[in-house]
Amino acid sequence: MARVCQITGKRPQVGNNVSHANNKTKRRFLPNLQKKRFFIPEEGKWITLKLSTKAIKTINKNGISAVLKEAKANGNLVL
Repeated sequence: MARVCQITGKRPQVGNNVSHANNKTKRRFLPNLQKKRFFIPEEGKWITLKLSTKAIKTINKNGISAVLKEAKANGNLVL
């Protein structure tokens, strides 16, 4: 599975390791992804999502239904 948040669409970024001597080598910055289960009361079922911690905080603030509805509207949701 790809390292992509299913709500925000966050992906790995590319950058440089910079040594004390200012040598640069390529590296990847990976998003902080977690697998989390959520209960959707409208459908009466559980879903498992692979989310960034930022997306988990957004769901805690706004609710799972509102976040799923917005993600579907933006085309980010990958189920």
